Amino acid sequence: MLQYAIVFLVISLIAGIFGFTGTANTTKTIAKVLFALFLIFFVLTLIFGGVAFG
Repeated sequence: MLQYAIVFLVISLIAGIFGFTGTANTTKTIAKVLFALFLIFFVLTLIFGGVAFG
C-alpha cells in the first residue's frame, strides 16, 4: 500500500511540474489517503502484534 502512495506522489509531482494541476491535485489526494491508511494499519499492527506477543 505504501508503494501505491509513493507512485501516486511521484505522478503528482511530475504532473505538477508539467502544469497539469487537476491531475496533480487528484493524485496528491490519492497519495495522502493511501499513506494515511498505511499509517493506520501500521500502528494497529504494532498495537495488536505487541498485545499478542506480550
